[in-house]
Amino acid sequence: MSSYDSGNDSILEMYIFESETLLDQLDEILLQSEENEELTPEDINEIFRIMHTVKGSSAMMEFETLAHAAHKLEDLFFAIRENGVDESLFEDLMDLVLNFSSYLKDEVEKIRNNEELSEENPELIEEIDRFLAALNGEPVNKAENQPVEVEKTETVAEEVVEEIDLILEVDLDVADIETEVMMELEEMATQEEKVEGGKNGCDGDMQVFHLHVRFALDSQMENIRAFMLVNKLSSLGRVLKTIPEKLNDNADAAGTILKNGFFCSLETRCSQERVESAAHSILSVETVSFIDKLPETEDDKKPVAEPESEDAKPKKEQKKAAEANQKNTQKAAVQNLISVDLNKLDSLLNLIGEIVITESMVFGSVQVDSIKDEVYEKASVQLQKLTDELQDIVMSIRMIPIAGTFKKMQRIVRDVGKKLKKEVEFITMGESTEVDKTIIDGIADPLMHLVRNAMDHGLESKEERIAAGKNPVGKVILSAQNVGGDIVISVSDDGKGLDPQKILEKAREKRILVKPEEEYSEKEILSLIMAPGFSTKEQVTEFSGRGVGMDVVKKNIEKVGGSISIESEKGSGTNIFLKIPLTLSIISGMEVKVGEEIYEIPISNIRESFKITQDQLIKDPDNNEMVMIRGVCYPLIRLHNVFHTLEEPYPIEDGILMLVDSGETLACLFMDDLIKKHQIVVKAIPRYLMRYIGDQSGIAGCTILGNGSISLIIDVPSIVDHY
Repeated sequence: MSSYDSGNDSILEMYIFESETLLDQLDEILLQSEENEELTPEDINEIFRIMHTVKGSSAMMEFETLAHAAHKLEDLFFAIRENGVDESLFEDLMDLVLNFSSYLKDEVEKIRNNEELSEENPELIEEIDRFLAALNGEPVNKAENQPVEVEKTETVAEEVVEEIDLILEVDLDVADIETEVMMELEEMATQEEKVEGGKNGCDGDMQVFHLHVRFALDSQMENIRAFMLVNKLSSLGRVLKTIPEKLNDNADAAGTILKNGFFCSLETRCSQERVESAAHSILSVETVSFIDKLPETEDDKKPVAEPESEDAKPKKEQKKAAEANQKNTQKAAVQNLISVDLNKLDSLLNLIGEIVITESMVFGSVQVDSIKDEVYEKASVQLQKLTDELQDIVMSIRMIPIAGTFKKMQRIVRDVGKKLKKEVEFITMGESTEVDKTIIDGIADPLMHLVRNAMDHGLESKEERIAAGKNPVGKVILSAQNVGGDIVISVSDDGKGLDPQKILEKAREKRILVKPEEEYSEKEILSLIMAPGFSTKEQVTEFSGRGVGMDVVKKNIEKVGGSISIESEKGSGTNIFLKIPLTLSIISGMEVKVGEEIYEIPISNIRESFKITQDQLIKDPDNNEMVMIRGVCYPLIRLHNVFHTLEEPYPIEDGILMLVDSGETLACLFMDDLIKKHQIVVKAIPRYLMRYIGDQSGIAGCTILGNGSISLIIDVPSIVDHY
């Protein structure tokens, strides 16, 4: 079928948006149903409605292939709604519908890109026909309830008899397989219990330990690390209480843990040494001490009223009630939402940027400085206030929760887990964190690659985890949190971790080492996995092993102004942190002077600024300049040399040093002077100029100053990495 050619047709744009939204809803319903192991009547009706809408809109737009495919799926769920679905077919049904959803999404993406649509997918259509036959076929019910008498008459065809015999054989095979699987699961559970008990020293009497844990001062995101610690301790027994109690989506928890430490009560049969060892296996845990009892909190002093009716309810009913409340809340909120074309928001943001620039031009002009009018001063202050509010509102319109991206990762974990035959618990935290739409689009692919890596590289097989004394079900944790003016996203797993020695050996083979091996710190060794062509995978698989991935992840994250860092401990797991700015359009910057030119440095990269004397300069064996700050040496980079603004060295006493952070590395930049901090509108360098400037120029973009002149924005990570 030919693609739909309509230029900027608003109807087509609406069709694409609606179809993508509905298919995302379909995935969400299916994944939730699979987790609950139940397809409720509400879910069946909602899926039927989604397919009916996709069918109708596709037919209206003359996409016959999509309309027919959606119609087949609609028929399937009509039959399920009338007859129900057998439990033995539930998992196959989930696989089928998710595969169908992927097929429809691919076709919609082709429409978006104005590509030729595929022909009908005969395998999926045939699979649906088989399901419909199984759901509506009366011969199956008769075969199950009463003997089938096959007579040699003209009314009974031989094909029907063969089909019935085949169905009976399949039913018998399924019953035999179910019996074997149950026996195998019981045997594995017994073996796992023995391993967890005898091997790990967890075969003693039941006792309660009260732990006080402190994390390293520079660890960051302490609440997420505490959450991972609780998950680890849960594999040894039952966690009774934690302080703070709520770790997920609690912005204050990290500060509380940093100040007071993390408290936890654990009921277990394991020894104290085993519990302490498990706690220390979590990255960035600095001290673990055992105390007599947990400190009393404000909640302990309040009388607790526990209604019996809630406790008496089964967990499944409570979960359903919570989901129903959430759905009602969402439905109420949807009425106040409208869809807006992103191009219109981009235009609005550009207009706000121009207003900010024009405002700085007006208030920065020489003539205005000489005006001493009270009315003018009040009006100018009010104008600045309104401009700031307008800017904040426009920026907030572009901010969307990261939950949508996180939900797409759940589908990836589910599909990859099935293909690799790994049982995985996927945990998300901070889904309500909001990020600029442009940045969301830029980090979707890197996140997908990191999650697949955690599944393939990080997590061991079920047998390997049991042999290592771990829970056979692995964990992948995806979290997001506001830290200052940035968003920190972490992808964590409790797998085998990274082996620094193995990474170093591979780097030596690939010849990507730039200095002697003994001079590499552990953090620098782990960063080597982001070099192009690097892979520790011995065998190339569908998911990894080709050496293209982590370097692309790093480039994409840096493209949106972010940075990536890695923490890992062999045998315990890996944490990968992405530090990303909230927005790329209007940022806070520091205006600095280098020679006769004015440059801008993003505030998010600045740690501190100070002055030094010539005596405080240090030189390494290669004659490179270094600066000692509180016992730590940092390289000194003279911006005059980077931008070739002076022929002779500028006296160190006359300038300013600024300690900057490029994500993984700290360095000192030397310049003439600091001028002022202000809001800057980021403008991209035109492509024809970038051909002459180059990628390693140390320039990230430009902005327009209040006097109308252009100032270049310094690319701190590029300068630090290059020099």
